[in-house]
Amino acid sequence: MKVKKYTAQTMPEAMKQVRNELGSDAVILNSKIVKPKGIFGIFKKNSIEVIAAIDPNPTHEKKQKPSLQPRHNISERKPQNNQKVTGPSGSDKQVSDEVIRELRELRETVTAQQNSAAGSQDYLPAPINKAYQYLINQELYEETVRLIIDPLLEKYYLHNKQVNDQLIFQWLREELEEHLQAYSNGFKEFSSKVMFFVGPTGVGKTTTIAKVAAKAVVEEKKKVAFLTTDTYRIGAIDQLKTYGKILDVPVEIAYNQDDFQKAKEKFSNFDIILVDTAGRNYKQVEFIKQLEDTIDFEQDDEMFLVLSATTKNKELSAVQWQFHQFPIKKLIFTKLDETSEYGPILNIMKEGNAGLAFLSDGQDVPDDIKEGSTEQIISLILGGWNHD
Repeated sequence: MKVKKYTAQTMPEAMKQVRNELGSDAVILNSKIVKPKGIFGIFKKNSIEVIAAIDPNPTHEKKQKPSLQPRHNISERKPQNNQKVTGPSGSDKQVSDEVIRELRELRETVTAQQNSAAGSQDYLPAPINKAYQYLINQELYEETVRLIIDPLLEKYYLHNKQVNDQLIFQWLREELEEHLQAYSNGFKEFSSKVMFFVGPTGVGKTTTIAKVAAKAVVEEKKKVAFLTTDTYRIGAIDQLKTYGKILDVPVEIAYNQDDFQKAKEKFSNFDIILVDTAGRNYKQVEFIKQLEDTIDFEQDDEMFLVLSATTKNKELSAVQWQFHQFPIKKLIFTKLDETSEYGPILNIMKEGNAGLAFLSDGQDVPDDIKEGSTEQIISLILGGWNHD
């Protein structure tokens, strides 16, 4: 069997190369997205890598056709001698020629789509395509969607296409759980004395701090103090002072790093110091520099990046990048009640390699906040899935 690897900007271009060199009888063994390497790779687009094969003896193939099974993307793999696959009934079966036929039809459909727009998934079986479109509509990055869909495609054929929406939903949950395993979600205790809250303007940072303070005071019986560096908006200081009066929490204002150190010394006998920072346009580097000049972040301190769930992927990514030099290990997402697309939460967790500490879905203090968890993220993303 002749096997070759092809690289192109889109799947239709790659399939055209396969067809021109190997002919229409070629079989796709594997396909994947390849990221550019090197320091300048971030300025280049992803490419598509396809591994294809052609049997130079098609007559022999008709007499003795090897058993193949789908594996990762649209692929066909020859099993070991006497290898069997367990079907949905639990009994062992040989992977049938029907699977081979379906995979060939799959390949032919992809080839027929070569003039369609890049990124089209029309070649996917209807149940898998529904899952693909659903995740895309949830605004998950396409690369992540492909990593989730590929195993679903394999399971679909191993179940002899006997699937329903409920089974697809179960598979989606399993794949999302696997993608979230790498992140530490939730907020079990107030282990850090100083907690910083940073983020762009308009995300509800000050209200979020009040909610966290209420949790510490009411549930954990902690002695809490507020410290704000947001000297740009008088309204923000007044708002924090109002929350301070309600919760019986003192408030100090820091205009520079000296003020910040004096406030920390003043609150040295407190259990927790919650630091509110200026909600400026963090797409501009000078505001990040101002933040660095004002605060004094120590190794044992903790910093949370507060983001709005209504913000689009591109803007979230820009904000996250501006804060990449800070040791942010946890995210807080607000305004969950103002959107129905929750994929960006997972996208930014992956980009920043950060867990999810809290989710906020309203203005009420302290009610409208809960600890982040893998289960909650999955429930948000799959909450609109139609099982009918």
